[in-house]
Amino acid sequence: MPVENGTEATLTASRALLGVTARSVAPALDLVTLPQFRTLVVLSTAGPLRIGALAERLHANPSTFSRSLDRLVAGGWVHRSASPGSRREVLIRLSPEGRALVDSVTDRRRREIADILARLSVEDQLSVASALELFASAAGETPVEDLLVLGL
Repeated sequence: MPVENGTEATLTASRALLGVTARSVAPALDLVTLPQFRTLVVLSTAGPLRIGALAERLHANPSTFSRSLDRLVAGGWVHRSASPGSRREVLIRLSPEGRALVDSVTDRRRREIADILARLSVEDQLSVASALELFASAAGETPVEDLLVLGL
């Protein structure tokens, strides 16, 4: 029974965290599409990438991806530049506006989680932190590719 109770409690908590995630990303989706936001997230964590490498990380078709990238460049969310190693290679890098958008989503998420935790006693906050650390340790590191579906 403890595993079943733990499973149900974790499913409920995961829905609550997905709600936090959805609310945190919603304002960004007024500015960019979810696939475009995913691109910004990858660039924020991986740094400048060649177009082909970026499309590969996003599991995107390079020809289709190029059009989406054009819109991100036109919107000022990313910049194209020649690679220092090869003038034929083009690197895509996050612009300051793109960085600000990704950071604003992360900040919104962080604030909402802090607000939720603030409703708990200090003892319960420590229990939640301990339980989540144990869960994360047991789950292992989630590959970025698995998170991209959600624009994280």
